[in-house]
Amino acid sequence: MSLSIKEFSEMSDLSPQTLRFYHSEGLLVPAEVDGETGYRYYSIEQVATAVLVTALRGAGMSVKDVRRALEAPDTAAALLEEHTGALHRRRGAEDEAIATARELLTAPPGVRRGEAPGTTVLSRTVPPVAVERRGGRPDQYDWDAVTGAVTDTVAELGALAAEHGAAVTGAPWFTWAGETAEQRERALTPEGPHWVAKVPVAAGAEALAALAGEVEVQDFEAREELSIRLPGRNSTPKYAMAHLQLLAHTPEGLFPDHSGMRHILHEDGTETAVRLRPLGEAGEVA
Repeated sequence: MSLSIKEFSEMSDLSPQTLRFYHSEGLLVPAEVDGETGYRYYSIEQVATAVLVTALRGAGMSVKDVRRALEAPDTAAALLEEHTGALHRRRGAEDEAIATARELLTAPPGVRRGEAPGTTVLSRTVPPVAVERRGGRPDQYDWDAVTGAVTDTVAELGALAAEHGAAVTGAPWFTWAGETAEQRERALTPEGPHWVAKVPVAAGAEALAALAGEVEVQDFEAREELSIRLPGRNSTPKYAMAHLQLLAHTPEGLFPDHSGMRHILHEDGTETAVRLRPLGEAGEVA
């Protein structure tokens, strides 16, 4: 039984324009096309294909992926699962962006001045993250990759602390890898590594001695800081905003020591903190 495009449109609930588009894209090719009139005719069996195409398109699959699913039915389920995963990731990113936008609108981030207490920290270099290149030069970080690498390193340090009976005492952070001449030299290259992760801990002398055999154990000096907390994911604009806001709010007679800037990890965002020093110490830091 042949159906005209009008009849097939009514039966499949797809407009004639959509059917013509699907024909051109190879999704629903008419069973017959009249060579003289160009009229399209469909078979009754193609209604099932129309239902499947509608369902896949309704799920958000691209025309290209729907065509792949029709051409290789044995891969269709895997293609749908792949699409579903991408869709969930996109929805998660959109939900996160909405939450970030809401917080920026309802509670604009402000600069805070406070004291950061001294503590013991476990320190480890973060594995290098590739830098996107434009015009043959390093241009921009993939900040999601940076955050992922930092988070993994922090998790390793936390596990190491637990293994030796040390307690994590606060939020971890990462800082520019510029604590030694070698780090500074490597940090200025595209290859890096560019960051060092820090986890504050409390432990007895024996535990700290054991930890020192596996990771760098440092004393973090108490300091006065300016900080600003930005919600959501890290990004180049947020990194620049934090720098500029901290610089703009530096109290008179002090200067921000960016060499030790800390990016403190919180569940809902990152707090960037910079040490305040008297202007008289500027030459010493430089």
